[in-house]
Amino acid sequence: MKPLTDSAVARLQTDMQLPDLSGTRYRVIRYLARGGMGTVWLVEDTVLLRRVALKVLDLVSPAEDVAERLLQEARILASLEHPGIVPVHDAGTLADGRAFYCMKFIEGHTLAEHVAEKGLRERIRLLERIAEPLDFAHVRGFIHRDLKPENIMIGAFGEVLIMDWGLARVGEQPESGTSNSSRSRQGRSRDTLQGSILGTPGYMSPEQARADSKVDHRTDIFSLGAILWFMLTGEAPDKESSVGLPRPLRAICTKAMAADPGERYSSAGAMNADLAKYLTNAPVGAYRESWFERAGRIYARHRVAVVLLAAYLLMRGFFILWSRR
Repeated sequence: MKPLTDSAVARLQTDMQLPDLSGTRYRVIRYLARGGMGTVWLVEDTVLLRRVALKVLDLVSPAEDVAERLLQEARILASLEHPGIVPVHDAGTLADGRAFYCMKFIEGHTLAEHVAEKGLRERIRLLERIAEPLDFAHVRGFIHRDLKPENIMIGAFGEVLIMDWGLARVGEQPESGTSNSSRSRQGRSRDTLQGSILGTPGYMSPEQARADSKVDHRTDIFSLGAILWFMLTGEAPDKESSVGLPRPLRAICTKAMAADPGERYSSAGAMNADLAKYLTNAPVGAYRESWFERAGRIYARHRVAVVLLAAYLLMRGFFILWSRR
C-alpha cells in the first residue's frame, strides 16, 4: 500500500471538516482557508443567488466559550459598519452543532501578495487605508489583537479590508446602539481570553506576548507599525532590515513599535497624520531632522519657487554688474 501524499492528507482533512448545511439556505462550493477558530468556505446563498463566505467552527459540540467567541466575532463585525471591515450577513448554529457566520466573499489578494508590486508612495497610501478602519474600531472600543499582512485583504476593485476578528477584545462601548444583554455577552467573551498569549509572533506587542490583561488599543498600533515595516522592507520587523529606509519612515515605525505603549502613537489616526506629512514633505513629528535635512526637505517641497528665486537673484546680480560698467 502506497503512503498518502501530503496533498491527499490535506484533502481528506478538509473533507472531514465539510459542514452540514442541511436546513440552511447555503450550498458548499469549495474550501477557502483557515481562520481563527474555524474554517472558511465559499458557499452559494440559494435565496439571493450570490456567493458568500461561511466561517464554521472547527469542532462539533465545542466548549460553550469557544462557540461564543465565534459568534462574538460575528457580532463585532456586524457592529462595525465601515467600508474597510468585511460585512456580516447571518450567524447561527448548523445541523451538526457547529456555530457559523456568513460574510461577504472577498475576491482578491492578501496584503503580503499585493504590496510587492507597489512603489513607496503607494505602499504608504495602503497603510493609511488600513489605519482608517482600525481607528474606527478603536473609537468604538474594539481591539483587533491579530493584525498582520495575511489578515489584510485587497479586493478586486482595490478595496482594503481588515479580516479575521477572532481574537478581538471588547472595551468600553458607546452608550447608544448596544443593549445591556449584548454588553454582558461581550464582557464574558472578553474575560475568557484574558491571561492567554494570543496573536502572531513578530506582529504582536510585547505586552500582548506577556499575556498582559491590561492590553489596550495601543497593541494594535504596535502591529500597525510592524505591518508598515513589512510593507517598506519586505520583511518582518528587524532593525537589520532597515537598510535604505528613509529616516523619517524608520522613525514612524520605531515610534509605533515602541516597547512602552505610552511612547507609541496615541491612535492610528495620529500615525496616519505623520505619514501624510511625510508624503507632503512636511516635518514628521516622530523624527528630529538636522538643519541639512530640513533644508533639503524645504527645497524638495518648494523646488519651483526656490529655482525661480535663484534665477531672479542671478539675473539681478548680472544686471547690477552690467550697469556698473
